[in-house]
Amino acid sequence: MTESNTLTVQILDKEYCIACPSEERNNLERAARYLDGKMREIRSSGKVVGADRVAVMAALNITHDLLHKQQHLDQQVGDNREQVRSLLNRVDSALQRNADEPSH
Repeated sequence: MTESNTLTVQILDKEYCIACPSEERNNLERAARYLDGKMREIRSSGKVVGADRVAVMAALNITHDLLHKQQHLDQQVGDNREQVRSLLNRVDSALQRNADEPSH
């Protein structure tokens, strides 16, 4: 079983203590830095006021990016699957032609 540690991260000038398995520490630190950067970007635009609203806008932007990337990956998987099917059909056809040819 993994041992939990507490990690302190700073997001938009506030500290948060988060329980985190030691093997996930680097990922959590990166996530916190990414979130902090997005929130600072939104706050500096001057269009959103209040930490709660900035957090919600950052969450929406990050979720939108994630879903867009997931959709793109799903499309790539579908395209790759179709290419593999096409190649398998070509291989099957070539093998069938070879099997149909008379042996010498």
